[in-house]
Amino acid sequence: MKDMKLGQMDKLIIHFVGNKNSGDGVRFSDVLTNFENIEEYIKKLTENSFKLEELFCFYSVPTLELNPMYQFVSSIFQDNDSFLKQSQNSARHLYDKSTHPQVKAGELFMTYFKDCEINGECADAIGLFKSENKDTILKISTSNDGFNLNDEKGMNINKLDKGCLIFNVQKENGYLIAVVDNTNRSSEAQYWKEHFLNIQQIKNEFHQTKQFLGIAKQFVTKQLVEDFDVTKADQIDYLNRSVDYFKNHETFDKKEFEEKVFEDDSLIESFRNFDKTFRKDNDISDYDNFEISNKAVKKQSRIFKSVLKLDKNFHIYIHGNKQLIEQGTDQNGKKYYKIYYDEES
Repeated sequence: MKDMKLGQMDKLIIHFVGNKNSGDGVRFSDVLTNFENIEEYIKKLTENSFKLEELFCFYSVPTLELNPMYQFVSSIFQDNDSFLKQSQNSARHLYDKSTHPQVKAGELFMTYFKDCEINGECADAIGLFKSENKDTILKISTSNDGFNLNDEKGMNINKLDKGCLIFNVQKENGYLIAVVDNTNRSSEAQYWKEHFLNIQQIKNEFHQTKQFLGIAKQFVTKQLVEDFDVTKADQIDYLNRSVDYFKNHETFDKKEFEEKVFEDDSLIESFRNFDKTFRKDNDISDYDNFEISNKAVKKQSRIFKSVLKLDKNFHIYIHGNKQLIEQGTDQNGKKYYKIYYDEES
């Protein structure tokens, strides 16, 4: 977890970037935008939008210098007077990458913050925000004999559509970058992170915790049923055990996790084989020990389903001891679950 405090807002500029496939074009600003009356709102929007547990960095193969946004940002940090020119280069680059049909036209904001704090370190930062969806507000105005009410479209000052905050630290590794993307979540439309910014996750405790829980979920929901005769209730039990291990430990030990969650030697061997293959296929680093991120556990546990759905009649939520649930089939071939409990609530 990293702490952030924004410094003084020094520069702001806005450009319009359309969808290149639709021929919307780009409209550049040739002067900086006056932010005298809105700095408070821009800073609030920035501070409320970014979560710093999951951090990214620029990358490119074979060298960082081939990443256009890395070049533009580095030029600004090196020469603050190049802000306007490099903001236009950034808008042009975004337009070139805005070819997917789902990419919406919108305004691209670039801001420069001086003397920010990131995890106790002082550094300048560059913010890039894209406004794609407009909210409707009702504006009240006075007239000679009363009031008028008109609708206007504007940008939501509480939520960003897309954005990134780039801190001038760890330049040699691609900087420290926080990202938000609240629109176009389909894999086909991930142009903001993958094509425009070209960034990858930094391998910190949040990343490692999230990644391993994801691997455990994939194994339990997909591979386990192929290798062993397990019920849906068994699967839910293994998912619950996985999350419970992470909730009840400060550090992760792979061997300990396997023994506590899967217990059986054949299950452990199956998981190890799956883990090895999954990492190789998805180019994921192997690590047996790391600090557990509670934020990542909380986030990932939301996608661990503990609901047993029976036809369209019943949903059984399983959170505890699987030994209190029995499965069987009656003489007529109807399946049933028998549940033991002490008290109703």
